[in-house]
Amino acid sequence: MVRFHRTGSPSGPVIFADRADAGRRLAGHLRHLQGADLVVLGLPRGGVVVAAEVARALAAPLDVLVVRKLGHPGQPELALGAIGEGGVRVLTLEASVRRGVEESALREIELAEAAVLRERVARLREDHPRVDLQGRVALIVDDGIATGSTIRAGCLVARGLGAVRVVVAVPVAPGGVARRLVEADEVVCVATPAGFRAVGLHYQDFSQTTEEEVLALLNRSRLESGP
Repeated sequence: MVRFHRTGSPSGPVIFADRADAGRRLAGHLRHLQGADLVVLGLPRGGVVVAAEVARALAAPLDVLVVRKLGHPGQPELALGAIGEGGVRVLTLEASVRRGVEESALREIELAEAAVLRERVARLREDHPRVDLQGRVALIVDDGIATGSTIRAGCLVARGLGAVRVVVAVPVAPGGVARRLVEADEVVCVATPAGFRAVGLHYQDFSQTTEEEVLALLNRSRLESGP
């Protein structure tokens, strides 16, 4: 059973200065995980900025969990589902979202995103091995949740890699979507604003995160964690 924690007000526009600010505020609600055999997993790219602050506050190792959204051919921002490392494939629960999309078109989208996923894994991991999740608690962090398809794929990937417990933590999300994340054991969300429309509307600075920034955060975490 998912334990859902909404830590902020369910109404009103909750504004974070930027992703680092959101990560620091989110970390304050995750102290109960400190001391567990924990790995913090950021979803690239923006989620890694949030995750880096969480990992630092909890003195836990930081890694990336690479997943790709399968965007609707007519509306790329609308997620048909997502894929992740290890061959994980998740389709949206709402059949109406997929209506009018031929299976062949979905397959083409998936093949294209799979190629991007492989490239991104190679670039972000460089020569560093993935942090072992076997028997550990996976704390999956993003800068927010919209449809939930990407974070759902992340949960399944983490379990496939051996995590014994999966916790999702985000600064902001629609309350209904967060409550339906049955793939997680626990969901922690700073705020679930009424009338939620988009993650970026709850940040003063939601500028794009570059892969160079992600690599710098990962390298700094590796140095701080030691050999």
